[in-house]
Amino acid sequence: MRSDRIDHIGVAVKSIEERLRLYRDLLKLELTEIEELPERGLKVAFIKAGDTRIELLEPIAENSQISKFLQTKGEGIHHIAFHVDNISDAIEEALAMDMTPLSKEPQDGAGGTKIVFLHPKSTGGILVELVEGFHREGCSNG
Repeated sequence: MRSDRIDHIGVAVKSIEERLRLYRDLLKLELTEIEELPERGLKVAFIKAGDTRIELLEPIAENSQISKFLQTKGEGIHHIAFHVDNISDAIEEALAMDMTPLSKEPQDGAGGTKIVFLHPKSTGGILVELVEGFHREGCSNG
């Protein structure tokens, strides 16, 4: 597996609208998309920041992973995501290297991508997301 770039940095927030004051209004970064992912209990906003993106993650369900994260850790960086060419190969390679994917099969991600997360206990304390495909909006990688 080879990753050629950071796809995005995920930031858990209580309110996307509130945090847009920083990224869009103060820093003048471009908001490229807001999307709801009801199956994951999330609303996400993508902000273009040079060649990478910032993904704001707001819970829309009390039992979402982001709700739990906000309750225990508060707002802040949730994960770092790397683009990969083949998500299935990446999962196999991670398993062979004793890293723990949070699912054995790729999941549907925002913008039509395929994703898998690697457990922080197997990656030095960082929740790592692997992303295959180009985000539909295509702001930085398509």
